[in-house]
Amino acid sequence: MSAKDIITAYKVAVPAKQTQDLPGLDKNIAPGIEYTAQEYWDNEGKPHLQEYVGSGKLKGKYALVTGADSGIGRAAAIMFAREGLKGLTFSHLPQEAEDAEAAAAAIAKEGCDVNVVALDLQHESECQRLVQSHLNRFGTLNILLNNASKQIITQKIQEIDLANVRGTFESNILQMIVITKFAVPYMKRGSAIINTTSVVAYAGSPSLVDYSSTKGAIMSFTRSLAKQLAPSGIRVNGVAPGPVITSLQPASRSAEEMEGFGVGMPLHGRAAQPAELGPSFVFLASPDSNSMTGACIHVNNGQHVGGS
Repeated sequence: MSAKDIITAYKVAVPAKQTQDLPGLDKNIAPGIEYTAQEYWDNEGKPHLQEYVGSGKLKGKYALVTGADSGIGRAAAIMFAREGLKGLTFSHLPQEAEDAEAAAAAIAKEGCDVNVVALDLQHESECQRLVQSHLNRFGTLNILLNNASKQIITQKIQEIDLANVRGTFESNILQMIVITKFAVPYMKRGSAIINTTSVVAYAGSPSLVDYSSTKGAIMSFTRSLAKQLAPSGIRVNGVAPGPVITSLQPASRSAEEMEGFGVGMPLHGRAAQPAELGPSFVFLASPDSNSMTGACIHVNNGQHVGGS
């Protein structure tokens, strides 16, 4: 399938040629990103966009989200707020301040109190500071969404930089374990932990060997922690996205690789928008998934992940 064959209501379905420095900013993506508008189809098979509407699924609850300044994390945070969330803390890197400011404004617009913390989660003390900041502000933690991550593309294993490998593991899985360690003592029965993994944990990626490894580790962490916390009534689940248009992509790819990113996917022929991932996180955060733990929701536009 080529870009001209894609049928969609999204104006940002096919990215233009572009690149950014890590960690990347959503505000610089051309032509843009959708966080809350979802694609609906009429009886004639024609698409249109419709804003996500909340129904009070998270009324009065409090959440902590890592990496909600942009992409999937921002979409999930805004939708949490639309579901009646009372307070939300989110983290971002200092370099992502512009995206964080826009995200905070969008979340606050939904009537949710927002606590924004700039830090580097590669340091254990910063992970503890994030959890403590949330507790100092809100006193209650019902939902933990471990979402922040990074990727660095390397085409050949003999060219891989061990320092980058260490950084990727620290950014993607080690900080997730540490944050959860500090958060769990304050979570009561009925609370939810959601970890963002990836389709590459199941399908693999030849140019993302270390990143794929971290995402596989995240899924193993999710399953193991789910068993550990089940007697406490705390649910632990994951979401495994396929290609999604976020700032992580142009920040880790060449301009040529980014042009048309996601074109040719089995379903719809395009990469997903963050708005299409958000409802999965709402489902796992809410009582709708009360009988689910150790599970993973695959939102990957039809990529085969046999054995999952």
